[in-house]
Amino acid sequence: MPGQAPVIETERLILREFRVSDLDDSAALWGDQEVTRFIGGRPQTREEVWPRILRYIGHWAALGYGFWVIEEKATGRYLGEIGLADFKRALEPSFGDSPEAGWALSPAAHGKGYASEALTAVLAWGDARFGAGARTVCMISIDNAASVKVAEKAGFSPFAYASYRDDPVILFERTAA
Repeated sequence: MPGQAPVIETERLILREFRVSDLDDSAALWGDQEVTRFIGGRPQTREEVWPRILRYIGHWAALGYGFWVIEEKATGRYLGEIGLADFKRALEPSFGDSPEAGWALSPAAHGKGYASEALTAVLAWGDARFGAGARTVCMISIDNAASVKVAEKAGFSPFAYASYRDDPVILFERTAA
């Protein structure tokens, strides 16, 4: 089912496809130390963000699922990025072919429930796309208490502790009803 990301609307958010014109907003997000503190450990340059956007667009074209831009419905403001991916991570234990959920929101959006609202919508879409019994996974830095809360609220449970690029992480999974 390759194609383009569907638009998903929630009470306060619009999740939409990535566009090459999102580079400036995405570079500002990934260039923020608060955002990258638990994701890679350092801000990313505009050059490093560009292939990220192309990878997001490519996921939809190749696999029929991927990442969305999170926009605030009332203002159109870029809040962050969320979605499902197959990153083929060199990780043990392996995620296999299970879609991996991921999210990153700007500090201005932290603490407002936006991540949970967006993740709930993405997982509902994913459950419909992949079907009952489908496994979804995610990987969170052991020190990222806020994201652990978001994952657990969405029904993820820890199944392993691992090291990814020399950083300790918790691996989570959930199964679609």
